[in-house]
Amino acid sequence: MRSFSVLLCLVALAGCGGLPRPFEGHPGATATRLAEPPPARLAIPLPRDIFLAADAAAELSQAIADGLLAEEVPILAGAPQTGDWRLTIGTETRGSEIVPLYRVFDAAGEQRGLTEGLPLPADQWVHNPPLRRIAGEAVPRIAALLTRIEAQRRLSDPDSLVNRAPRIAFTGVTGAPGDGNISLARAMRAELVKAGEELAPATTRADFTLTGTVTITSAPGNLQRVEIDWRVTDAKGAEAGRVVQLNEVPAGMLAIAWGDVAYVVAQEAAGGVHDVIANRVPKR
Repeated sequence: MRSFSVLLCLVALAGCGGLPRPFEGHPGATATRLAEPPPARLAIPLPRDIFLAADAAAELSQAIADGLLAEEVPILAGAPQTGDWRLTIGTETRGSEIVPLYRVFDAAGEQRGLTEGLPLPADQWVHNPPLRRIAGEAVPRIAALLTRIEAQRRLSDPDSLVNRAPRIAFTGVTGAPGDGNISLARAMRAELVKAGEELAPATTRADFTLTGTVTITSAPGNLQRVEIDWRVTDAKGAEAGRVVQLNEVPAGMLAIAWGDVAYVVAQEAAGGVHDVIANRVPKR
């Protein structure tokens, strides 16, 4: 009778109610944004000698700063401080047109990239510049430049996630009855290793942290609702994604020993955990 009960529980968890690996946290459209710009902060010094009055130059730099801030780039319109990178606004005359130039310099003063804005008739630029339009056209070009700079930095950094596997710290499982915390944790570690994931030693800084939480509540028909929540956070503590498993099992079925049930749960969840992390790792 006990064997039949365990088998019944095993089948119930494996089925996972038609949602074997629902997980949240896909970056979606934000994946194209610059999540980690190269500098700690990007400063835009007041541009000079660009054929604009001082107040117009200040308005242009502020408009560009506002646009980049909306793209999640930490930026300051003003004099750079120690450690800041710089975005300079310059111009180049080409025939009867003026072309805005945007250069990015690192904290050591080395130029790391250059992009151009759209040319404008010189007379319009000097006497009636459409500052908001110029800034609006500049922001996506500058953001793309910063993304290229960051990609180059990651490729050259041996410790970048582009060049190595992510390190995962698994803190274990809480909330399960019986031996569930121990059994689930043991099974999940085994599945992560089997999938090729690198588990971080306690002394190593991890790129991601995985935590499991079990919640059991009563359900009609002498059943219990079992919810297993696998939460992944990044190195900064922000949620990267979740794998949630939901099932109903006979009441008391998991009160003592989880046995093979723990391994079925881990097998179902490990693939989702891998997908959550893969969505956050930069591609070459």
